[in-house]
Amino acid sequence: MASFGVNAQLLVNKPTFTHDDTLRGSITKERIWWDLKHYALHVSVQPKDSTFSGFNTITYQVLQPSQVLQVDLQQPLIISKIVQDGVNLKFKRDGNAFFVTLQKPQKVGKTESLTVYYQGKPRVAKRAPWDGGISWSKDKDGKWFIATSCQGLGASVWWPCKDHMYDEPDSMSIAVTVPKGLMDVSNGRLRSVKENSDNTTTFVWAVVNPINNYGVNLNIANYYRITDKYFGEKGQLDLNYFVLPENYQKAMTHFNQAKDMLKAFEYWFGPYPFYEDSYKLVEVPYLGMEHQSSVTYGNGYQNGYRGRDLSGTGWGTKWDFIIVHESGHEWFANNITYKDIADMWIHESFTNYSENLFTEYHYGKEAGHAYVLGTRKLISNDRPIIGVYNVNHEGSGDMYYKGGNMLHTIRYIIDNDEKWRNILRGMNQVFYHKTVTTEEIENYISQQSEVNLSKVFDQYLRTVQIPTLEYKVSGNKLEYRWTTCIDGFDMPVRFKKADNTYLKVKPSMQWQSVEDSNLSNISVDENFYINSKNLNK
Repeated sequence: MASFGVNAQLLVNKPTFTHDDTLRGSITKERIWWDLKHYALHVSVQPKDSTFSGFNTITYQVLQPSQVLQVDLQQPLIISKIVQDGVNLKFKRDGNAFFVTLQKPQKVGKTESLTVYYQGKPRVAKRAPWDGGISWSKDKDGKWFIATSCQGLGASVWWPCKDHMYDEPDSMSIAVTVPKGLMDVSNGRLRSVKENSDNTTTFVWAVVNPINNYGVNLNIANYYRITDKYFGEKGQLDLNYFVLPENYQKAMTHFNQAKDMLKAFEYWFGPYPFYEDSYKLVEVPYLGMEHQSSVTYGNGYQNGYRGRDLSGTGWGTKWDFIIVHESGHEWFANNITYKDIADMWIHESFTNYSENLFTEYHYGKEAGHAYVLGTRKLISNDRPIIGVYNVNHEGSGDMYYKGGNMLHTIRYIIDNDEKWRNILRGMNQVFYHKTVTTEEIENYISQQSEVNLSKVFDQYLRTVQIPTLEYKVSGNKLEYRWTTCIDGFDMPVRFKKADNTYLKVKPSMQWQSVEDSNLSNISVDENFYINSKNLNK
């Protein structure tokens, strides 16, 4: 998801947590015993009265013996019935969670399914995509223009599912029925279109890769379709762009930037993770979101973030922020997915950093570095980047710009661009189509870099302190130490000398020193996100 400043946060920083937060945010005993295999979602959308109705068949494998299963669906939507093997099951509601009592014995290793029927008026988006739900809008011709967005809020705001990020279905089908004359665009590939006798049309989409719940979307409009192809690391990738009629000509040229994005990100991160499901850009009535293989777009066919350069360097208006940022999430969010939203930095820090890498790939290393350093002015250091676990709570919006600068700093700690690129590509191989924890990501980067980065991650992810490097020069002697940092902080850093060479040091919290014949006019390398204090001044 895109962010601008600390106000564009998905959830409010809650001082206390409720029973509903726990039901939503934890792996409950009614969730842990079954493993998602497939969703077959059927939704009928009635714009005239803003209602949804339909059913979802949930296929799962039994991991442990149990007879109670949790399904999530947010108010004011209701479940009318739940059926397994032709038998109507009993269920009870607890807030936005439904607990279903299964009649047939659930045997370990068996694959089972149940179908959940639902209906009602789903929550209207208040400020999509940050405060999401359903966006009900109309195009210039007065035709309906409808879209879903639900990161943080949860997919259960519009369809019944296992609404926790730790478990993804291996595949999914999405059948959406809309009034005749409109089209639905969802994830994956379009499998069929059926004209119904009641003046509606049903579009069936199929996703053959694992998909996270908030990545599922529907987009309804009088879409025009543009097709293209990209020949990448895994061969031919089908590209499809769905746009409003009045923007067709603009999109024909502007959306060519998708190929520039793919070139840069396949270089840095490895193959686009969903070749089988294609790549789409879909116009929506809000800014945009990273829906898997169905990236939504509402940036007005202009470069920058709504025409602005977030870095203030000029580089951010060379490319369309939404195409680059939201597509970057295909690698970090949709391929590598957090298990708990407290670890949302895994999505947003790497994707924020991808903006820098895109800029570097197309405009050079100095341009990329200027861009990421320019975003530092947007960091607030208001609270830790990692949130509270098991209660559906995200950390600070600093996960974007501070997180990106932390990764840029780590690149310079490693000080080997080939190794750094291999780490980024390796992550997308090792954690391919997986859900992960912060610990797994931290350990992988430390192991592959052969640098113990645990204190670096602790400092930047779990505190609001920016470490300060104090230093002083006396003749040929340089003294230095860390302050305003966690115990044991020993991050390597380097000084830039007058002749544009560098002096590498590994400070601790105790004064250390090194001798060098060229210490006049030295300064701390700005690529490290730290504060520095020259005690000679």
